[in-house]
Amino acid sequence: MQSSQSLIGPKEFIFFGDRGSLDAIGWDGLVKEKLWRYNQHYFNDLNASSASERKKWHLTILKNWVEQNPPALGVGWEPYPTSLRIVNWIKWSLAGNALAELCIQSLAIQARYLSKQLEWHLLGNHLLANAKALVFAGLFFQGDEATGWLKTGLSIIESELAEQILQDGGHFERSPMYHAIVLEDLLDLINASQLWPESIDSSVGLEWKAIARRMLFWLEVMTHPDGQISFFNDAAFSIAPSLENLLEYAKSLGIKLNSNLIGPAMTAHHLNQSGYIRLTSMDAVAFLDVAPVGPDYLPGHAHADTLSFEMSIFNQRIIVNGGTSRYGYGPERLRERQTKSHSTVEVNGQSSSEVWGGFRVARRAKPLDLRIASTEDEISVGCSHDGYVRLKGKPIHHREWCMTRNELIISDWVTGGECRSIARFILHPLVYIERLNVNDWCIFAPHGQKVLYQILNGYGFVEQATYAPEFGVVLNTQCLAIELISGRSQAKFRWN
Repeated sequence: MQSSQSLIGPKEFIFFGDRGSLDAIGWDGLVKEKLWRYNQHYFNDLNASSASERKKWHLTILKNWVEQNPPALGVGWEPYPTSLRIVNWIKWSLAGNALAELCIQSLAIQARYLSKQLEWHLLGNHLLANAKALVFAGLFFQGDEATGWLKTGLSIIESELAEQILQDGGHFERSPMYHAIVLEDLLDLINASQLWPESIDSSVGLEWKAIARRMLFWLEVMTHPDGQISFFNDAAFSIAPSLENLLEYAKSLGIKLNSNLIGPAMTAHHLNQSGYIRLTSMDAVAFLDVAPVGPDYLPGHAHADTLSFEMSIFNQRIIVNGGTSRYGYGPERLRERQTKSHSTVEVNGQSSSEVWGGFRVARRAKPLDLRIASTEDEISVGCSHDGYVRLKGKPIHHREWCMTRNELIISDWVTGGECRSIARFILHPLVYIERLNVNDWCIFAPHGQKVLYQILNGYGFVEQATYAPEFGVVLNTQCLAIELISGRSQAKFRWN
């Protein structure tokens, strides 16, 4: 698969809209954030769009990397960027490009080093990326050491796919972005198994294809009508390939998606192992989060977004979650993970799960009492969570979504003591609103269509909010907020 171009000159990179010249910034150092540095060491541009036109640049940058990055020194030798770089160098070679001898020697050293630095302490998508790199290196090289890399990689992949890919096809970290990344990794492995059929048993390839079909369907369910992912937990555009690109890649490998979302006008797709629900009505799609924040031992990409939702109407995003603009350990990373940055209910100014640091969660919300009921003309989903029971009065947040052909009603109530609770519906930045009276607003979609928003219970007001569609991008937007009265609020969105 091809990513977007990131090498824009013989020695000039661009990531997240931020440029850097190799002569000025080198390969390491604090002048760039760590995620930017990681991308610099991935070498994704080797296999990006129109990569063949930049072959001379690539030859220069490959040689420079080997000369300037001695083994085991610097951020580029951390296991994750090493894993991605190994795969990208091998892919580039398989595409008909000749790796210089010093690069081949370096590649072997990188694989040897990685084999002793596997990220068992992090697990998750990192460990899968490590294993994929060992498989690629084991297939690319020959000899006993390469055979050992291949065996180790295949063993990890077998156990981790069983652990990380749920029966409904979802990746267990519950991030649509990382789901797509892992799916691309799996498709690359299937591709490799077809290139080296003598080295990977055909039964393994068939099992991988079955898992890929489940993952493709999950991603289809979690994709908005605009073709891009929904924002739950860590998620942003332009990091992982789109559903369309993944489907094209899968098709080229002989994998077809068995199921799609075509069906009656009113449908509910429940991804019951991962904990998401897609409601589809006339002109509208809503994505509901009734999921745990992630695996108990690996919540690093989790946000405090329990019982949040997103909604597209007229194929345009209307209600969103706040997204993810950065990693690291600063206040902005923390703010984007907090409940206030999601379309759900905040109680007493606290988050439903105690996110902290850059990738930590202490006490976390657990969904309770999920109920789904449907008729030909109406679908209702109710769920609660216990994330606020640590507060005085042990409050419980309850939410119900009721969708008909042309409206969605969201009812919230908080039980357990006196609380100040606020329900938030964050608007996409291209949406604008006009207040009609004390309880009614008109929402104007980007192409002029109208959605009526009415407060049936509670005190409504408008807040300023932010929306981060990509890393390094934060857009100002507005949020429709409701302060619950006597622990209750109810809002209605109506279209057509």
